[in-house]
Amino acid sequence: MESSVIVLALACLAALLAFISKKTQNTKKRNPPGPKPWPIIGNLHQLPPLPHISLHLLAKKYGEIMQVKYGSGTVVVASSPKMAEEFLKTHDNVFASRPPLASGKYTGYNFQDMTWTPAGPHWRKARKVYLTEIFTPKRLNSFEYIRVEERQRFLSGLYAKSGNPVLLKNEIRRYTLSSISRVVLRDKYFSDHKTDTSLVSISEFHEMIDEWMVLNGVINIGDWIPWLRVFDLQGYVKRMKVLRDKFDAFHNYVIADHMAQKDLAGKNFVPKDMVDVLLQLSEDDTDPEVKLSIEAVKALVHDLMPGGTDTSGTTMEWAIHEILRHPDVLAKLREELDKVTNGGERWVQEDDFPQMPYLEAIIKETLRLHPLSPLLAPHFALEDCNVAGYDIAKGTTVLINTWSIGRHPDHWEDPYEFKPERFLQGKEISMTGQDFTLLPFGSGRRKCPGYTLGLRLVRTTVANIFHGFNWKLPEGMKSEDICMVERYGLTTCPEVTLSIIPEPRLPIHLYK
Repeated sequence: MESSVIVLALACLAALLAFISKKTQNTKKRNPPGPKPWPIIGNLHQLPPLPHISLHLLAKKYGEIMQVKYGSGTVVVASSPKMAEEFLKTHDNVFASRPPLASGKYTGYNFQDMTWTPAGPHWRKARKVYLTEIFTPKRLNSFEYIRVEERQRFLSGLYAKSGNPVLLKNEIRRYTLSSISRVVLRDKYFSDHKTDTSLVSISEFHEMIDEWMVLNGVINIGDWIPWLRVFDLQGYVKRMKVLRDKFDAFHNYVIADHMAQKDLAGKNFVPKDMVDVLLQLSEDDTDPEVKLSIEAVKALVHDLMPGGTDTSGTTMEWAIHEILRHPDVLAKLREELDKVTNGGERWVQEDDFPQMPYLEAIIKETLRLHPLSPLLAPHFALEDCNVAGYDIAKGTTVLINTWSIGRHPDHWEDPYEFKPERFLQGKEISMTGQDFTLLPFGSGRRKCPGYTLGLRLVRTTVANIFHGFNWKLPEGMKSEDICMVERYGLTTCPEVTLSIIPEPRLPIHLYK
């Protein structure tokens, strides 16, 4: 009798637990609104060829926080300053990681570079190294002479081509690569042609950077439909592996050369560039939790080269296109340039920036309309979280659509128009992550740590390109014909390169 009662009690308890469990499972989570996904592919068919614009148009229908399916993967898209703040500030600790995509595995040294490394000990160490050793004001100031030398070489090169059409993008890319490489690597390990001291030519290295930007921005089907991963249907993984091997050979060569020079100097060794600094930190590292290995050093150097070269050059290119399309903007910029340089007696220098609010407004307006990464690098939910009343599950990928945020009609008057003056009126808007209406470098824990170096290059280059030269469009071309169509990648650049004719406007001795 007693045992029967126990069995009955246990049966009743089991039934109660089953009922509670069923009720719990049936409690529907409140997911963000979004388009209905198709079987297997989800909403992937709605994204190409420019995903940020496709998502922008979908957000107009479904709202500032929206859920879509990339195959079997859940993706939440934030398309307003308010929602960006929710993910990058209010819940920053939950969304500070990265999804495990193939690009991070094959082109990011197995998730060791700053772009793709997940939240954890390695990311914390790498971030600390960048913020306290690499991108400090003191370190950047110590390399100013390099930026001045390379800028003078760039401007002199343009002067030598006066009266002839130049592909300005190519000239800018060569200049930014030279500037960044001397800061990061000290020597230029590439030249016009391969030599005994240069592993790749400049054109080959540019091709490698372009490929890296494309492959880190693509939607790789194998990432989102796992059972198709083995087939590599788009061929992206094959290309990633080829690119990985090219960059690794280059980095091995650079690091071996730096280590040999360090050994030669012995006790008198003094770090002269960012590779030296990273190698010194690796050698002195006694951290028991995570050591800065040589592979990690290569990953961090890798971040500095493609990232620093492409992002700066792309921003310059968009700014030039916009200024040439708006003669009134150019006239106001020239007035400011001439005032700062006493009528054109010298070039614009970095310490002139505080006296150049209109130049700063132009840079901000360029980055509003043409953000470096229109969807930022994707974030990844480390745990379940409720955002703005919606349930976001652990493992969800989060995209911040900065392209959409920069065109939000509630925050920007005439959002599709290029009007630098908007940044000279009313409240000052920061572009360094404090104001969520303008997020070219992200915000929070995953904000780009190297933006300060990039801005120094962009400001002085854009200023001096228009200070030192008048620019004439090819015969028959009008300013409205300048290409503003985007080519998609991790960063977006103009689809058609601009050919343009420089004419010097300053005293000849300044170009020598």
